[in-house]
Amino acid sequence: MTNLNNQKAKSDRLVKMAMMAAVACVIGLVRFPLIPAVSFLTYDLADIPIIITTFAFGPAAGMLALTVVSAIQAFLLGGDSVYGFLMHMIASGAFLITAGCIYRKHKTKKVAIISMAAATLVMTVVMGFANYFVTPFYYGEEAMREVVVSLMPLILLFNVIKGILNSLITFVVYKRISGFLHREGLHKAHENKENYTN
Repeated sequence: MTNLNNQKAKSDRLVKMAMMAAVACVIGLVRFPLIPAVSFLTYDLADIPIIITTFAFGPAAGMLALTVVSAIQAFLLGGDSVYGFLMHMIASGAFLITAGCIYRKHKTKKVAIISMAAATLVMTVVMGFANYFVTPFYYGEEAMREVVVSLMPLILLFNVIKGILNSLITFVVYKRISGFLHREGLHKAHENKENYTN
C-alpha cells in the first residue's frame, strides 16, 4: 500500500511539474525589452512558474522543468536555437540552484527573500562571465568580445532587474499556488507542507 501511495505521489508531482512547465511556455510567449539600449535582451515571465516549481519540489525538479521549457522556447517557439537554450539554462539554472538550495533548508518567507536575493547576485555574476566567454565562442568572432565588453554594464543591469522582477513576482504569487502544488490528489494535504507564511 505504501509503494502504491508513493507511486501516486510521484505521478501527482510529475503532473503538476508538467502543468507548471506548460504555464511557463505560454506566458513566456510575451517578451519585451527592459533596457532600450540593449533591446535584444528581452524579459518574459517564463521563469516564474519554474522558480515556484523549484521552491515547491526542490532544485532538481526546477532544473528538469527549466530544461523542458528552455528547449521548447529555443527550438519550437522562435527562440535563439542552441545559443538561446544554452544561455537560458545558464542564467536561470544559476538562479534556481542558488535559490532552491538555500530555501529548501528553511522554508520561510525570510529565507525565501534571502535565497532570491542571493540568486539574483549569482545569476548576474554568472551571466557576466557567460556573455564574455560563451557569446564570442558561439558566434566564432573575437570582435564580438569587444562588443560584449562595451555592453557589459547594461548586460549586468539587465540581469539585476530580471532577478528582482522574478523575485518580487514569485514572492507575491507563491503562497497562492503552493497550496495546490503541495496537495496530494484532491483530498490529502502534503506531509511536508511549507511554513512560507512564517
